Amino acid sequence: MDSHSFLQNLAVVLCVAAVATVVFQRLRQPVVFGYLLAGMIIGPHIAVPLVADLQMVRAISELGVILLMFSLGLEFSVRKLVLVSQKAGAVALFECSVMVSVGYLVGQTLGFTRMESIFAGALVGISSTTIIVKAFQEQNVKGRVTELVFGILIIEDLIAIFLLTILTTISRSGMVSPGDLGLTALHLAMFLSALIGFGLLLIPRAVRAVHRLGNPETTLVASIGICFAAALLALSFGYSVALGAFIAGSLVAESGHEGEIEHLVRPVRDMFAAIFFVSVGMMIDPTALGLHWRAVLALTLAVIFGKVLAVTVGSFLAGHGRRTAMKAGMSLAQIGEFSFIIASVGVASGAIGGWMYPVAIAVSAITTLTTPLLIKLSNRAAASIDHWLPEPIQTVAALYGSWIERVRRTPRAPTERSATNRVIRIILLDAALITALVIGVDVEIDRLSVVVAAMAGATVERVRFLVVLISGLIAVPLIYGVITSARSLGIHLARRAFAESQAGKVDPALAPRGALVVVIQIAVVLAVGIPVVAITQPFLPANQGAFVLGLLTLLLFVALWRNAANLQGHARAGAQIIASALADQMASTEGAGGEPRLLDDVNAILPGLGEPVAIRVAPESIAVGRSLAELNLRGATGATVLAIKRRGSQIPTPLGREVVESGDILAVAGSHDSIAIARALFAPYLARSRDAMEISEIQAELESITQSLLQASKRSTGGGTPRLRTGNSHPTD
Repeated sequence: MDSHSFLQNLAVVLCVAAVATVVFQRLRQPVVFGYLLAGMIIGPHIAVPLVADLQMVRAISELGVILLMFSLGLEFSVRKLVLVSQKAGAVALFECSVMVSVGYLVGQTLGFTRMESIFAGALVGISSTTIIVKAFQEQNVKGRVTELVFGILIIEDLIAIFLLTILTTISRSGMVSPGDLGLTALHLAMFLSALIGFGLLLIPRAVRAVHRLGNPETTLVASIGICFAAALLALSFGYSVALGAFIAGSLVAESGHEGEIEHLVRPVRDMFAAIFFVSVGMMIDPTALGLHWRAVLALTLAVIFGKVLAVTVGSFLAGHGRRTAMKAGMSLAQIGEFSFIIASVGVASGAIGGWMYPVAIAVSAITTLTTPLLIKLSNRAAASIDHWLPEPIQTVAALYGSWIERVRRTPRAPTERSATNRVIRIILLDAALITALVIGVDVEIDRLSVVVAAMAGATVERVRFLVVLISGLIAVPLIYGVITSARSLGIHLARRAFAESQAGKVDPALAPRGALVVVIQIAVVLAVGIPVVAITQPFLPANQGAFVLGLLTLLLFVALWRNAANLQGHARAGAQIIASALADQMASTEGAGGEPRLLDDVNAILPGLGEPVAIRVAPESIAVGRSLAELNLRGATGATVLAIKRRGSQIPTPLGREVVESGDILAVAGSHDSIAIARALFAPYLARSRDAMEISEIQAELESITQSLLQASKRSTGGGTPRLRTGNSHPTD
């Protein structure tokens, strides 16, 4: 690489990118679009005089990936990383399993070979950390959703390493060796343990020593040096530079000076990140879109809809609120750099056709363009999803988060811990036996059929049929064992959420307990079944594994519907009691004008309603004069209004047309964070709340809610400045 060529390519990239980003900034569009367009202009696929060397630009763009991952690591110290990974690990595994299965099915539907379908599943499985980091920065996305999304991305990167190992093995030998996979897992664990262990001993102390010198330039150079050293170390051991850079950022964050270092690194990071996105745009070949448009369209739709659904469902079942789950799902609906690497491995080995690489680039480019839009629409989608659900399911979804909160904060007795762990081990053992049975039969059925047919004097076809039949009969009790063990796990967790009733007495928590058990049963069956289907899919007839899992899930949803109906009656009875309790509380607080107390007695009589809280509506609240349907409280915050006390009247289970008035006392149920946002909504306009969530998080959520309400008011008044309605004035129904 001579200096003149390097300077020429760098000048072309940055000048065209600068013009594009200025134009897109003026148009108020994400600048990532501008970078992609700049890449297409200077790329080899469009006849424009400005052309840059693709290989040289890609080499430079690797610096952008490294610096972006380092900046991301600065936001997650090692302690925070471990905590987030524990919460997001199951969601990431669930989502990747769903996407691998969906990608494989799409490939089979389009007529791909078996190997191309396997690679298609891997291509759509891993989201792009680089794209999401940039999109979150541009839209100033913060709060719990970022912790969940980045936790999922971290686990996805580790899964991507395993996928690369598996696919490399398949490409070379045509079969997967369990021994090679186990050895790879051991090597990765040893590498991460050594890097993090020695890093915690050395890097935080070294960064603090450098920072004490008081020279920002020295701090910047030392930090970036640590970043590139860790990236080089990871690359030397055969792992992604992104993984090494991220770990380096987490280790530097342990020094306590991550905020200042992130500020110093940001200008350098942004420049090289721009080059990365330009390099992606350079690889977009418009002719490939025309030749393979069916594959591009199908895989693009699979990525967008599959990831939104998988992440949303997985996050919700893991105990995250509906808003957080939906926003996380819509943020992760894209593929990126790991998909390029996976496609290049397949093409280089000859396992797949060369056409799959430009298809992967095209899908990545399209989903990169749609990601900022989906993130922008996530608040509206999260608020509107409640309207699509039947009312009994709405009640379960609204209260599920509060049940999981109770499970998490209730301490476990040693005997209960051992019983729960034993059930989990049984579930994992049954899943492993099902997987081994399917793969073993597929691999050995030909040889076994010939041997048995020769010994028994029967035809090979009849022996094959008997082998498949016997295998199915063996699998039935294993599948039944997973379902019953999942129910046992649900019962164990429900005991922690709701106190056991005394012998001979009616269980007041029967309805919520039953609903929680079934939801956990569904979550476990899906969390175990989808990875099993993803692994065994290439060894089974088309859609057979997905059909069995879908049938089991449908039966469990029928059971959930029955329990949800019971919970609906439980909630209505609770609303009647709450309305009476609010009347008593209003009498005690009428003169003082204070905030009503927690409705502890109600929760003791009818548990499972999310520890309802009484909230007084302030006269200056933006909610005053708006109906519950207009506020869409359950969809917007995840909280539910169970009853309203208004001067001389009580309104149990209020309908959507009920208008909120100044001075109303609302019984609100939901998770701790949902109630915190609801408090802010009913407080004076944009007043600060110091509840469980951080002020910045509540402000971000509240701003989103109030902005949507203000825009609705502006449209209804013909574009004039909206007026915050106060007092008892409200529109007539």
